[in-house]
Amino acid sequence: MAGVTAHRAVLGGGRPDLPYARTGRSGDGPPLVLVHGYADSWWAFEPVLRALPAAVRAYAPTQRGHGDADAPEEGYLPEDFADDLVALLDHLGIERAVLVGGSSGGVPARLVAGRRPDRVAGLVLLGTPALLADKPAATALWETVRTLEDPVDRAFVEGFVRGPLAGRVAPGHLETLVEESMKLPARVWRETLRGLLETDLAATLTGILVPTLVVWGDRDPLLTRADQQLILDAVPDSRLLVHEGAGHLLYGEDPERVARELTAFAAAPRG
Repeated sequence: MAGVTAHRAVLGGGRPDLPYARTGRSGDGPPLVLVHGYADSWWAFEPVLRALPAAVRAYAPTQRGHGDADAPEEGYLPEDFADDLVALLDHLGIERAVLVGGSSGGVPARLVAGRRPDRVAGLVLLGTPALLADKPAATALWETVRTLEDPVDRAFVEGFVRGPLAGRVAPGHLETLVEESMKLPARVWRETLRGLLETDLAATLTGILVPTLVVWGDRDPLLTRADQQLILDAVPDSRLLVHEGAGHLLYGEDPERVARELTAFAAAPRG
């Protein structure tokens, strides 16, 4: 089990400063870089980071507008988050990484994998949608989010965080997730979801040639097996792992298993 330390990346060049967590020792192999989803922060991965072996080096940034990251007035398209991710790799001196996207955090991760394969050794998608605009739950969420005003209603945030769960999440961690989501201004809730809904997510699956692991909980109320199959069909070197009984936040519901799977994937030989 590894210790987790918190840092802040000053990216410069007009980019926002991003907090990030780090764990593990420096080594020769590519590190894990864990990318959280909509309205989360690096804390979404805290249980996984703590469950990783000390020999596994991992980083988990907080994306722009989320948590304690800088929140510029604009720049909340998936492409903006992907560009920040490459800038963070540069800042940290990481030539190649295994990118791990949780939920919608898999969208910028797969954009980087498809456009900058020289920087990506592998890709893991944890409960990441293939498509989003086709899902009634997403369009229903937009009807609420588009009318949000500051301060964002806590009852809405608690429902957003707890709704997709199927298994048990440690109560303290669940409360942390709510508190982190409460930090988002209404405009970040709005513009980030708008970007996800208006982007052609099918196009973000093209050109991914790196080894890819798709992980899905079979009690996920948002994502079906058919949705995950679209990712498998689009990405040549991909395979599926199913967490039986897990919901959308499978890395919060079973962090030890996810840590084992990430460790094994990162250690697999690369072509």
